[in-house]
Amino acid sequence: MFDNWEELEQSIKDCKKCKLNGGRTNIVFGVGNREADVMFIGEGPGADEDKEGIPFVGKAGQLMDKAFEGLGINRENVYIANIVKCRPPQNRVPEKDEAVACLNYLRNQVILVKPKIIVLLGSTALKNILGDEHSITKERGIWADKKGIIYLPTWHPAALLRDENKKIEFWKDLKLLKNLAEEKNLKI
Repeated sequence: MFDNWEELEQSIKDCKKCKLNGGRTNIVFGVGNREADVMFIGEGPGADEDKEGIPFVGKAGQLMDKAFEGLGINRENVYIANIVKCRPPQNRVPEKDEAVACLNYLRNQVILVKPKIIVLLGSTALKNILGDEHSITKERGIWADKKGIIYLPTWHPAALLRDENKKIEFWKDLKLLKNLAEEKNLKI
């Protein structure tokens, strides 16, 4: 584990720990406030993210930004990362070995950020962080506490693009987040 951002970023720069490295344009490390109270973890970069090297800049990210804006969540106050740092082909779900290869980078990001709350965006984030036995459909919107961090599983913004009905639940979940953050006097 690295105790500073520079060493961590340098360690991932030329990563070849899994087969995803062969198809990437950019490693999508993470973005935002490196001392954030709230961290969002998604699945992996899509085409737009791979091109720009920034998480959640494509259609799903734009939808998430609109929800942030509507609820008064400042994207610059949170930290956003993904389970895998390289784009899976055709935006498929990362395979277990790919996720495992990247998890120590993500763990190190969590250690450096020290968030109070982590929002798990979708099933891949939920299962890789809290365990394979978890289900996003059953646990979405339900707080979990593990090792002093509060977790909120919710839909991945890409799921909202496929199913309009999930937008309402996503909005409600972010409202729960906003309310808890305000109650705990956290910056969001």
